[in-house]
Amino acid sequence: MTSRERVLAAFAHKKLDRVPTWCGASPEFWDKAKLKLGLGDEALRIRFHDDFRRVFSRYAGPEAYSPMEHLSEGSIYRTPFGIERSGIGYGQPRSHPLAEASLKELEEYPWPDPDWIDISHIRDDALLYEGKYAILGGEWAPYWHDAIDLVGMENFYYKLYDDPRFVESLLTRIVDFYAEVSRRTFEAAADAIDIFFIGNDFGSQMGPLVGEELFRRFLLPHLKRLIDLGHQYNLKVMLHCCGGFAPLIPAMIEVGLDGLHAIQPSCMGMDLVSLKLEFGDRILFNGCIDSHHVLIKGSRELVQKKTREVIDIMKPGGGFVAGASHDTILEETPLENVLTMFDTIVEYGVYR
Repeated sequence: MTSRERVLAAFAHKKLDRVPTWCGASPEFWDKAKLKLGLGDEALRIRFHDDFRRVFSRYAGPEAYSPMEHLSEGSIYRTPFGIERSGIGYGQPRSHPLAEASLKELEEYPWPDPDWIDISHIRDDALLYEGKYAILGGEWAPYWHDAIDLVGMENFYYKLYDDPRFVESLLTRIVDFYAEVSRRTFEAAADAIDIFFIGNDFGSQMGPLVGEELFRRFLLPHLKRLIDLGHQYNLKVMLHCCGGFAPLIPAMIEVGLDGLHAIQPSCMGMDLVSLKLEFGDRILFNGCIDSHHVLIKGSRELVQKKTREVIDIMKPGGGFVAGASHDTILEETPLENVLTMFDTIVEYGVYR
C-alpha cells in the first residue's frame, strides 16, 4: 500500500498492511536529527517512515500584523489576532487586549482579514507528493487558545458564566476567520488534500480544562462547524488535543470528528485499553506512545517494549496511527529512541 492508502484505510477501519506512522517534531529536534543522520528534510521523513505530509498557507498581509515581523523586544511570534508571544516554543501571550472589553469594543477590534492569507500555492505543494502520502491541510484553527490569549484564561472562565453572549461572539469572530481561510483552501485544493487538521488543547494532565456541559455549550458548536466544513469537501477531520480529555470524546464523536491526535496515556483518564474498547470502532486514535516517560527518559529496550505494548492494544480493527504522544518530539528526546520507535512500528505493526 502507499502511505496515503494506508492512512485512509486506517480512518475507515478497513484492512491494511501495517499500522501507519506519524512524525511531528520540534524544529530543534528536527535539526538535530538531520545533522546526526546527514539527511535532508524529505529524506528524514522517509527514514522515520512518516505516512503524512502537510501543506501550509502563507501570510501575505500588512507588515504590522505579520507573524514574525516588527515584533516587540523579547517577542517570538504574533498570532493572527495581534497577540505577541514570548518564551519557549510558541511562548505565552504578552497581553490580553479584550480582557475588559465590552461587546461593542469586541466588535470594533481589528480582526484579521482572510485576504491576508495566501493559499494560491497549496494545491501545487500537495501535488508534489504525487499522491503517495496522506496530505494534511487547512488552518490549524486554535480558537480555544486564541480566545484565552485575547481575554486571559481566568477571565475567560468567569465570562463563561458572567457574560456568555460575549464569549459566543468572541469565539464566532475567531472561527469566522479560520473557517473562511480553510474554505478558500479547500475550494482551491481539496482534491489534493486528504485530512483537515486542526488543533485545540482541551485537556490538562489531570483532566479536561472545561467541563462537558460548558464544552458542549460554547466550544463544541465551533468544532462541529469546522468538522462540517471539512466533510463538505470530502475530507477527514483530525483534531490535535493534548491532555486528559476522555470525558469530552463522546461529544466529539457525536459531531462527526474522524480522528484524535497525540493521545497521551500518562494523563488522567487516557488509559489506552479503555479508550480502544469504548471508542476504537468510532474514531481513529493517533499517537499513544509515551513521549515523556518512555521516549525521553527510557532506554532503547524500553522504547521497543512499550511501542509493542501500545501496538498490541491499539492495532486490532484498524483506526490507529502510531507515533509519539506529544504533538512535537522535543529536542531532549534521544534520536536513537525515536528511530527505535519508528522501526518497531514498521516491523511489529504488520497486519497478518
